[in-house]
Amino acid sequence: MEKREEPVRWLDADQHRAWINLAKVLLTLPGALEGQLLRDADLTLLGYMILARLSAVPDETLRMSEIAEMANGSLPRISHAVARLEDRGWVTRTVCTGQGRRFTVATLTDAGRAHLAAAAPGHVATVRRLVVEPLGEDFVRLGDAVERIVEILGLPTTILKP
Repeated sequence: MEKREEPVRWLDADQHRAWINLAKVLLTLPGALEGQLLRDADLTLLGYMILARLSAVPDETLRMSEIAEMANGSLPRISHAVARLEDRGWVTRTVCTGQGRRFTVATLTDAGRAHLAAAAPGHVATVRRLVVEPLGEDFVRLGDAVERIVEILGLPTTILKP
């Protein structure tokens, strides 16, 4: 049986403008956030997000697979990022066994907690300047709208503590 091609539903002018602007933000904002973190805290955006996520969970410990899921990254990429954090003394990694399986967990150290606390004010100020303030009252509505995309993509909607 031959598959029938559906006609393309092109974006109208307003949708196209909105999409192009969103794409610009998706491609540019991570670099701007990372630039500030590297300059002020010698920390990548991924490294910051890993430390922040660890700080928000009980025992400040997560399986590497949970970190990979949070960061939407592969285990090798996350393992490399966590190894860099471990080299700096900001996390420790421990191999565990359970239910006949081996897995590795990462735990935030006191030094990691202190570095995150020192890095957070500058990061939050940059997020406010680049995202929150330009959007004003629309910021929360944008978050609600983006949450629908997060759900469609099947990403975790875990909330980090402030």
